[in-house]
Amino acid sequence: MKPVLVIVNPAAGRGRARRLWPAAERALRAAGVDFDVARTRAPHEAAALAERGARDYAAVIAAGGDGTVHEVVNGLLRATQEDAAAALGVIPLGSGDDFAKLIPPQLHRGGRPPDWRTAVATIARGTTRRFDAGQIEAQAVDGTTLRRYFANGMDVGFGAQGAANAAAMPGWLKGRAAYFGALAKTLIDYPRLRLMLRFDDAPAEVCEATIAAVMNGPCFGSSFWVCPDARPDDGLLDVMLAEALGRVAILRLVPRVMRGSHTTHPRVRMRRVRRMVLESEMPMALEADGELPFPPVRRAAVSVLPGALSVLA
Repeated sequence: MKPVLVIVNPAAGRGRARRLWPAAERALRAAGVDFDVARTRAPHEAAALAERGARDYAAVIAAGGDGTVHEVVNGLLRATQEDAAAALGVIPLGSGDDFAKLIPPQLHRGGRPPDWRTAVATIARGTTRRFDAGQIEAQAVDGTTLRRYFANGMDVGFGAQGAANAAAMPGWLKGRAAYFGALAKTLIDYPRLRLMLRFDDAPAEVCEATIAAVMNGPCFGSSFWVCPDARPDDGLLDVMLAEALGRVAILRLVPRVMRGSHTTHPRVRMRRVRRMVLESEMPMALEADGELPFPPVRRAAVSVLPGALSVLA
């Protein structure tokens, strides 16, 4: 059997990965896993490492946070187009680790993702499941077409602005403190978008929105159960659309999103789709798996890739 490649992002979790990786590495060796290690030193390096690794390894393991998973997934799916195939594994060493909540699928709300010890046991077991992935084809302001994949979810509006603010938080703020610091700043500078939306083959509709999220998994931002009934293997993407809300209304909605009880809110719409198109005259910030993969865009077509990922689970 081929060995596996572990891509370690030491900066994940604001340095948490750097502290925890030595113990995880020892545990992998003790479990008898045959593996090589590659450490990232620059943004986007994990995607290139994963794309190359897909040709030579049975699996590529993302040891880091959701951003590391995002890059590894993009590398693996690019390699799939070149007939190279490797499974995805995850050792959660980040701040939110939302994708890790799906391995195995975490069906209850408010729990915590498996820790790295559980992940090592899963990798050593070697069994796989097929997970869906999402694809984004976006149009930049200058007309350039951009493509990106996501493992857990994407959004425009409040969440994307929050991701930008989270990335700018000072290094001494970690975990939930960083997320809530970003939330406080986003309440000040969040955009309200006028969107034209198309759900599958339905007619286009126009709405003002605070956030439009398209999810493969149920949770993002560590604690926010945006689409609590989403499943990563049902061939569908779950959509949460919150219509235009003021700051007080957002503050009241946030605790409900953390409990996953917002789905009955009168200004929130939930649906399931295979494809969704979002357009805006005003350039939109877009986040995917907590990352900001593009400059602001005017159009994004989001579609599901059923069973695109083989995941160690």
